[in-house]
Amino acid sequence: MGQTILCSTQERQAEMVKFLYWIIEVITRFHNVLLSLNDANEYNFTDKELHFLIIGVLGMLLIFAVHPLFLYLAKRKRIMTISWIYAFTLMIVLTFAIEIGQGFSRTGTMDFDDIMFGLVGFLAFYLVFVTIRAILRFILRLFRRDEEE
Repeated sequence: MGQTILCSTQERQAEMVKFLYWIIEVITRFHNVLLSLNDANEYNFTDKELHFLIIGVLGMLLIFAVHPLFLYLAKRKRIMTISWIYAFTLMIVLTFAIEIGQGFSRTGTMDFDDIMFGLVGFLAFYLVFVTIRAILRFILRLFRRDEEE
């Protein structure tokens, strides 16, 4: 039999833990830089005030980046694309939350492959939906053309 793409549970869990530690390391470095700037400039913001400011600014930067894209899509009547972007974003957050929760609660293994398979599952179901929707729209257009003639 050919080479398998699946790893052992321990290997997948180790991969997920390594990935999470990498994310934590990046966030920690960013956090330390912000704390250093806060201390060096003697702003004396508390941790809560820094979270308020940083998350507020990051959120607004996302709005400024996403809003023009969504306006562009809305003007072209691509509301389903907007819905897909929103749903896919939530699915990423949800799959990570589930895996992290399983790792901490010991109700399962924290596994990056589970995240990938879950997201691929969402994409597969979405493609089925889009295909059925396109077929139904095509059929409706045929009936509308027949009525016009």
